[in-house]
Amino acid sequence: MKNVLETSEVERAQTPVHILTPTPPKRRNAVFLVILAVVIAAVVIGVITRKRGAARPASNRAASTALIRRADFIQSIRINGTVEAVNFLAIAPPRLSGPGMGTLVITKLAGSGSHVKKGDLLVQFDQQQQIKNALDQEATYVDFVEQINKMKADQGAALAADESALHQAENDLNSSGFEVKRNEILSKIDAEKNDLAYEQAKATLAQLRKTFALKRQAAAAQLKSLEIQRDRARDAMEYARKNTARLEIHAPIDGIVVLSTIWKGGQFGEAQEGDEVRPGVPFMQIVNPGAMQVRSRVNQADISRLQVGQPVRVGLDAYPDLSLTGKVERIAAIGVTSGLSDKVRSFNVLFSIDGYDPRLMPDLSASLDVELQRIPNALLVPREAVGLSGDENYVLAADGGEYLRRPVRVQAENDSEAAVSGIGEGTRVLAIANQ
Repeated sequence: MKNVLETSEVERAQTPVHILTPTPPKRRNAVFLVILAVVIAAVVIGVITRKRGAARPASNRAASTALIRRADFIQSIRINGTVEAVNFLAIAPPRLSGPGMGTLVITKLAGSGSHVKKGDLLVQFDQQQQIKNALDQEATYVDFVEQINKMKADQGAALAADESALHQAENDLNSSGFEVKRNEILSKIDAEKNDLAYEQAKATLAQLRKTFALKRQAAAAQLKSLEIQRDRARDAMEYARKNTARLEIHAPIDGIVVLSTIWKGGQFGEAQEGDEVRPGVPFMQIVNPGAMQVRSRVNQADISRLQVGQPVRVGLDAYPDLSLTGKVERIAAIGVTSGLSDKVRSFNVLFSIDGYDPRLMPDLSASLDVELQRIPNALLVPREAVGLSGDENYVLAADGGEYLRRPVRVQAENDSEAAVSGIGEGTRVLAIANQ
């Protein structure tokens, strides 16, 4: 056992021992600096690469060239507007009187965009209420007519009775007068009786004559009252019949039906059969398609540049391929206050349109290019090819294999081109942005 232990100790003594020594601080700092330098170099390389990539399109733009050409220079301004008809008639439900006339129900309606001739039916409203009113007023009218006839007959009979009583009173007065003449031969009592009878007959005749005229006046007043009621019933009957006819609206002119947007059922929309519409509120237009115009609101900053008679190119947003000509027709003298600011004004401007196209319909959005200035046969160069150095404009013109600076005078410019002088037509210039 002792020999084994001694042998193990001898072997451990012969095995080499590795001792871990710590890395010096200077060496660790050097490694960290190397890694940091590698990272910084990678970032710098990436930045340079991106800058070169971004500068590549600029160099391509700098290398683009253009030829100076001769053409008409046009300076214009773009305005938006809405197409409307010059000649049109608004159609509104008629205003009627009577019960149940708050709204009218559409029973027949011409389709939007349909062509109509003068006299064609445009819209028909529910006529049942007016027909009922007309029948009721007709029955009332007939009743008053019969009452008048009966009253006239009764008054005729009363007149005959009053005239008979009046003649009888006159006869009684005459008889009493003859009896009074016999008083000289009669007794005093009989004479007094005759006098009393004569006075009574005379008073009765006077009373009958007076009441006769009053009865005739009363009869005439009663008859006139019934005639007035009869005439009112007749007028109401005729008015109801006219209302029935007014519930059918026919086209007053030849044109196209355009349904307007109205408020119905809690939302905006076009009127349809079965809808209720309010009297006096236009819901349809009959437009003459032969004459159209564009109405626009121009900001106060641009209105001073417009003049009546300036030519206009009209385009429709719905038909990009359609292009029409026109001119500035009318400019409002008073501006309209903006709803966003009291300091901003806009002016209503009307633009006429030359010619006719079947696609030209009211309420289409239009774009108008108003020609502000035209220079015929001018030398045109792209705006990006014109530079400015101090107060002098110049271009880089081709001269052999180089581009040399050539001074030019800018007459006018628009968004894309400039009209210049002092350089020849066909000269190639270098288009450099922001020169």
